[in-house]
Amino acid sequence: MSEYDLDLEEDVEERPFNKEHFARILSYTRPYPKTVAAATALTLTGIIIGLVEPLMFRAALDQGIQAKDWRVLGAILSGILGLRIAALIVSRAQIKTTNYLGQKVLFDLRQGLFEHVEHLPFQFFDRRPAGKIISRITNDVNHIGNLAASGVINVVSQMVSLVGIIVIMMSLHWRMAALSFTTIPFLALVLTKLRWALQSAWGDTRKAVAEINAHLNETIQGLQVIQAFGREDTNSAKFDKANRKFYGAYMRAIKLDQAFWPLADLVGAAGTCIVIWYGAKEYLAGRVTLGLMLAFTNYLGKFWAPISTFSRVWSQILSAMASAERVFGILDLKTEMEESNEVVTRKAGGGAPGEEIMPPIEGKVEFDHVTFGYRETEPVLHDVSFTVEPGETIALVGPTGAGKTTIINLLARFYLPTEGRILVDGHDLMMVDLGSYRKQIGMVLQDTFIFSGTIMDNLRFGKLDATQEEIERAVEAVRAKEFIENMPGGYEAEVKERGTNLSSGQRQLLAFARAILADPRILILDEATSSVDPETERLIQQAMKVLLKGRTSFIIAHRLSTVRAADRIMVIEDGKIAEEGTHDELVQAKGKYAALYEAQFKKQERHLSPEESEEHSA
Repeated sequence: MSEYDLDLEEDVEERPFNKEHFARILSYTRPYPKTVAAATALTLTGIIIGLVEPLMFRAALDQGIQAKDWRVLGAILSGILGLRIAALIVSRAQIKTTNYLGQKVLFDLRQGLFEHVEHLPFQFFDRRPAGKIISRITNDVNHIGNLAASGVINVVSQMVSLVGIIVIMMSLHWRMAALSFTTIPFLALVLTKLRWALQSAWGDTRKAVAEINAHLNETIQGLQVIQAFGREDTNSAKFDKANRKFYGAYMRAIKLDQAFWPLADLVGAAGTCIVIWYGAKEYLAGRVTLGLMLAFTNYLGKFWAPISTFSRVWSQILSAMASAERVFGILDLKTEMEESNEVVTRKAGGGAPGEEIMPPIEGKVEFDHVTFGYRETEPVLHDVSFTVEPGETIALVGPTGAGKTTIINLLARFYLPTEGRILVDGHDLMMVDLGSYRKQIGMVLQDTFIFSGTIMDNLRFGKLDATQEEIERAVEAVRAKEFIENMPGGYEAEVKERGTNLSSGQRQLLAFARAILADPRILILDEATSSVDPETERLIQQAMKVLLKGRTSFIIAHRLSTVRAADRIMVIEDGKIAEEGTHDELVQAKGKYAALYEAQFKKQERHLSPEESEEHSA
C-alpha cells in the first residue's frame, strides 16, 4: 500500500495524549522565544496577583475593621485597588501577547502545510476529496494553533495556580484544607462521566453541521440540474432530514451542557458549605479569625476553577492530538521530488536524482518500455514504447479509460513510471530538476481552469513578467483580442471563480494565449469536448495552428480537424499502442482507427467549413 493511501481517520474527534505530537506542536513556538517568555511572565504575574488578593482582604478585616484602625484599612484597601488595576493591565497584556503568539503559530503552520501540499504528488489528491484537504488546512490547523498558544499556557497557569492555592490553604488551616479536598473524588467523577458524554454530543453536532454544509455546497453547485429536473422538493426533503439531525444533536448537547456545569458547581458548593460549617465552629471556639475565614473561603472558591478549567483544556488537548495526527500525517508525506529521489535511489542503488538542471529543450520524447498503474496492482499502461521527433504533433485517440490521459500525465511528470523510462532529449525525467523541466512544457487541459481575478492576471499566469506588448501579441495570435476588448474593462475585466462568466470557447482561447506566453517547447493538449458555436470553433482551430507551430505536441484529440492535421496518430487501447500512423494510412488499414473514425469522427465531416474541407483534401 502506498503511503498516500494512509487513513487519516477524518471523523475522529479526540486521540490519546501523544508526547511526540505535543513536542512537535510546541516546536512551532520556538521562533518566538521573547513572546513565549512575555506570555509566561504575564501569566505568572496574574496568578501571583490573584493569590495575594485574598490575604489582603484578610488583613483588611482583621487588622483594619476588627482593630478599628482606619489608617491601616485605608492603606490595605488602596493596595487592593492597586492590585485590581495591575490585574486589569496584566490581563489585557497577557491576552494580547497570547493572541499574537497564537496567530503567529497558526500563520506558520498553515503556510507550511499549504506549501507542502502544493508539492505533493498527484497520488495524494487522487485518494482524497478536496473538502477534506481544505479541512486539514483550516479546522485542524486552528485546533493545533490554539493549543500551542493559549492551551499550553492555560494548563501551566492553572496547575501553578492550583498548587499555590493548595499551599496557601494548607498554611492557613490544614484541617479545613483537608476537609475541602474530600469532595475532589466526587467532582472528578462528575467531570469525567459527563465530559465524555458532552464531547460525544458536540461531536455529533459538528458532524451534522458538516452534512448540512456538504448538502448546501452540492445544491449550489448543482442547482441548474436540480431545477432542470424539477427536483426542488426532493432536494428540500434531503436538507430537511439533515437539518433535523442537526437540531436533535444540538439540543442533546445543550441539555448535557446545562447539566454539566450546574452539577460541578453543586459539588463545589457542597464542599464549600462543609468547610464553612466547620470553620464557623472553629471561629466560635476562637481558633480562627473572621479574616482567615474570609480568605479561606475565597481560596476555596478559586480552588474549583483550575480543576474545571483543566478539564476543558484537557479536552482541547485531546482534540488537538487528533488534529495533529492528521496534519502531521500530511506533513510527513514525501513531496514529488523526495518521492522521485527515493524511487531512483531504490532502482539504481545510488546516484543524485533530481539534481540535473534540464537544458533548453529541443523536443525529442521517448517512452522506453513504460509500465504504470495508479495503484500498484492495477496497471494502466503496459510496456509502452515510442519516439517522437522535435516539432512533431501526435494525436492520441482511443476509448475512454484506454490510457491517453495517463500518457500525458507521465510526460508532465505528475506520476513516475512503475517500470521503464521517459526521456526528453535523452534526459531521464526522473533525474532532472522538476522546476527546470516544467518551465519548458505547457498544458492546456480539457477542463480549462481559469482563476478568479482579471483577464490580465490569468494571461500573466503563463509568464509573470510578460509585457503588455507580449500579452497583446499572444492574444492576437489566438484570435482572442475581439472578445477581450468587448468585455467591460478589457484586460482588467473581472473573471469569476473558474471563469463562470466566460463561455467555454472564451476560456479555451484564454488558455491558449496563456500557453503561448509561456512559450513551451513541449505542449500537452487535451481538447475540450464541449460544443461551441461554429464561429468559436473556427477561432479555436486557428488558435491551435498557432499554438502547435514549431513545438512537440501531444493532443488527446476529439476533433476530426485535429486528428487529420497531426503528423502521427496513436490509437491507445487497453494501455497499449494498438495502431500508429497518419490519418490516411490508418483509414486505409481498416483497423481499429478506421472503426473509431466511422463511429466518432466521420460525422464531424459535414460540420467542417469549406476552407477546412479544402485544406484536408489537399
